[in-house]
Amino acid sequence: MYLDHAGTTPYPRSLVVDFATAMNSNIFGNPHSHSPSSMLSTDVIELTRLQALTFFKADPEHFDLIFVANATAAIKLVMECVSNHSRRASSWYSYHADSHTSLVGVRETAGGSSRCFKSDKEVDSWINCRRLQKSQEPSTEVGVNLFAYPAQSNMNGRRLPLSWPGGVRASNRPSSQVFTLLDAAAYVATTQLDLSDPDNAPDFTALSFYKIFGFPDAGALIVRKASGRALSERRYFGGGTVDMVINRTDNGNVSDAWHAKKSGSLHEMLEDGTPASHSILALNLALKVHQKLFGSMENVSKHTCNLATILHEKMSKLCHANGLLVCKIYEAFPSKYGTTEDQGPVIAFNVRSSRGEWIGKSHFERLATLNNVQLRTGGVCNPGGIASALDMSPSEMRDNFDKGLRCGNELDEINGKPTGIVRVSLGAMSSIDDIEKFMVFMQLFTDTSSKKLKSLPSLESVGSTETVPLPGMVLRCEPKAAVSVKDSTANPTCPVAACMKSFETRESLWSHLAVHCISNAGRKSTPTTRSCLGMRR
Repeated sequence: MYLDHAGTTPYPRSLVVDFATAMNSNIFGNPHSHSPSSMLSTDVIELTRLQALTFFKADPEHFDLIFVANATAAIKLVMECVSNHSRRASSWYSYHADSHTSLVGVRETAGGSSRCFKSDKEVDSWINCRRLQKSQEPSTEVGVNLFAYPAQSNMNGRRLPLSWPGGVRASNRPSSQVFTLLDAAAYVATTQLDLSDPDNAPDFTALSFYKIFGFPDAGALIVRKASGRALSERRYFGGGTVDMVINRTDNGNVSDAWHAKKSGSLHEMLEDGTPASHSILALNLALKVHQKLFGSMENVSKHTCNLATILHEKMSKLCHANGLLVCKIYEAFPSKYGTTEDQGPVIAFNVRSSRGEWIGKSHFERLATLNNVQLRTGGVCNPGGIASALDMSPSEMRDNFDKGLRCGNELDEINGKPTGIVRVSLGAMSSIDDIEKFMVFMQLFTDTSSKKLKSLPSLESVGSTETVPLPGMVLRCEPKAAVSVKDSTANPTCPVAACMKSFETRESLWSHLAVHCISNAGRKSTPTTRSCLGMRR
């Protein structure tokens, strides 16, 4: 069961077959040469560039597309160009609190100051102030200034206003120019990015194609041509982006060396080195396969919106026997499930026991792995979103770091607060069957009885006596197997002995056992441990 489409969507088998067929049937040479095989690669690259722009409803007359490795590489390219401007004039960088880490990192290269907008309201107020010529920006706002934000939060799927780029552009003055950078990586996975209106489109749009198609691993930076001057001051040059290079002068003085950059299209000036022609070929085929399978992004958007609405409703109503909710879902006003404008098919949540205790994200993921449920846990590279959802101040986050919290580790709770979230995300290939199976899996964390457990039930019965075995279940317990502190401590080699306790709820028992089935070091339980617990594989 695959529920991590926000990370990448699975690639269709037919796409891989088509790619293998094309590779086996042709020779694709280096596009910097002029042989027949090289010209074939060049033709594929330029055709795919136009097709990709069309996919996003971007008129090639107003937009250019630069192929890069992924959305982060696209953001870094903009950063590199803007930072070179700041060598001569101070630049100003601002970003939204919901930004992915890749956008936040740009602040470290801003030549001037940087600002983090804590909310949509702050951004709206800033734009309105600029319109009224009462800018809240520093008086040194000259050079290339940049405002960046995500079209969709990669943490909880909330979609941010796409009207901001047009608003920023309308508020620009000759002495106060701000360009916009849109991180569309999460957004384009399940909805149509529409760049048909160049006057209100972002100046720069970063995205990853594997979020949409699963394959290839490639990305793009879409540039509004009227804004291309902001990228013209990049100092670095590589193969393919210059017309002439002189290594040194006749007297050997490198300081007098010279080069002439290409002055044609933006992609000729910014695509360093040999284009990833085979990946671009795969993208060409992916565009065709996607249209054949799903028809349009509008279809994908409606499909995933409906599924997310159903899943959200089911998770919102999931309760323990004592009435406490199982899931704490992190939603952000004004987003609402059931509307494609405000919300993507992503649900961020944590799980509580019937006693109100948090079930650690690492414990949750171990049980998910055991039951072939693939999802995402942790901070998901969205520090602002996590801080807001978990109500953590900057000082708390720094304190958590000092206490050992690191990206990807298993420190799940500090001072009574979770340190991360569980994220499930849907995509074009998701189905109602995925939702039903996931809700069966969630029964593992649902306490249906207020009685204290006296013995260890079989895994097939966890959740309720009506629950059917989950497909792919790999860990089971012998019926009537009993576990007690006395039994486990009798064998000092059993790792359970150090922390075995009595369990009052079914979900706390299984979360605890998951720790020992896959230990913190990633080791599987020993035969001795399984014997103590009455387990078998």
